[in-house]
Amino acid sequence: MEGSRYEQLAARYLEQKGMDVLELNYRCRTGEIDIIARDGGYLVFVEVKYRKTKRAGYALEAIDSRKAGQVRRVAAVYLYEHGFPESAACRFDAVGIDGEQITHLINAF
Repeated sequence: MEGSRYEQLAARYLEQKGMDVLELNYRCRTGEIDIIARDGGYLVFVEVKYRKTKRAGYALEAIDSRKAGQVRRVAAVYLYEHGFPESAACRFDAVGIDGEQITHLINAF
């Protein structure tokens, strides 16, 4: 599975930045979140995109408002299923991998 290789690469990158990765490829009926991590007091939901070349644009450009909305809906399911309060501090980040270059956007959407 090609995509999971890049999600694992992104997870290692986030761990090197001090984040604690809790889950990879969390799935529910609503959809999927690539990485769920903890960064200090924040629960962080991360979308990962990869592009081998720039021919199709930069990886992070692939995260549109529809995708961001889906990630938010899946995050709500995760919070509910795991008993987090509605006031839980959450953040939505994105990791773009363009060839060998990794870009991490905090509060991406």
